[in-house]
Amino acid sequence: MAAAARFLIRGANSKLPIAVVGSGAHCSFGSTFLKLSLNCNSGIKTQRRHAAHFTFQPDPVPTQFGPTQKMNLFQSVTSALDNTLANDPTAVIFGEDVAFGGVFRCTVGLRDKYGKDRVFNTPLCEQGIVGFGIGVAVAGATAIAEIQFADYIFPAFDQIVNEAAKYRYRSGDLFDCGNLTIRAPWGCVGHGSLYHSQSPEAFFAHAPGLKVVIPRGPVQAKGLLLSCIADKNPCIFFEPKIMYRAAVEQVPVESYTIPLSQAEVLQEGSDVTLVAWGTQVHVLREVANLAQEKLGVSCELIDLQTILPWDVETVCKKWSNELGGG
Repeated sequence: MAAAARFLIRGANSKLPIAVVGSGAHCSFGSTFLKLSLNCNSGIKTQRRHAAHFTFQPDPVPTQFGPTQKMNLFQSVTSALDNTLANDPTAVIFGEDVAFGGVFRCTVGLRDKYGKDRVFNTPLCEQGIVGFGIGVAVAGATAIAEIQFADYIFPAFDQIVNEAAKYRYRSGDLFDCGNLTIRAPWGCVGHGSLYHSQSPEAFFAHAPGLKVVIPRGPVQAKGLLLSCIADKNPCIFFEPKIMYRAAVEQVPVESYTIPLSQAEVLQEGSDVTLVAWGTQVHVLREVANLAQEKLGVSCELIDLQTILPWDVETVCKKWSNELGGG
């Protein structure tokens, strides 16, 4: 999985050399931290393979959105899609195998409940799926397209970046495809190999006109997906597949939204800011605890949630305040 952490040093008196954490980057917390990291010791020739390298930390039960029900992440996605189909008669869901529930069962039961004209399969053609979705959205309906795996979104790259993202601009705001949401399972599960483990959000983070969103758990998944569907811009919603069944929370049954482009501060800290999204939020929870326990470093943890446009103000303001910038 692509590393989703960025370290920002706070305070002129910090004595810890901090390096950016990423693919291939060397950790420089010092010898103590090297002993804590599984990836920094180049002398380890063999490592045991694990399906997960983190422990999911559920959020507190939300009380502001009405009754809740125990759901895992894929069930929260199904609930969001169910709410949408029930409340929006123009909404349609389409993609490879969605009529049968999809590979990860995110659309299970929806065709039987709402009919084959609203939940239906498409040919195995990602470019065609997104192109069809653009047309549906331009016509005024709510289009929810599923790409079976995020790794296979690249054949649709031109349709997403050169058509969907630019449709409003190229027409002088006369037309748009803002009712288009593209869902895709995202990230690794420990055994997916090269074509089922990718995290391609960085490719889309540089395309104005799109919104790119990744949740950290079931509560965020439903609220953020419903926000994407309601948003008047084309959105890409990546779902961490490793958490489809592993992440379980009390999720509101009825519709609710979580604002896009608004990061959430999950843990206050005074030395280092950790910024993450999706699965990496839970990895960095553990990193923050280790840093506090072993090194006495106070870590702030921020879940970015929306990758594009990302919440610059929250991240930079928190960092600036700790530096004494006000």
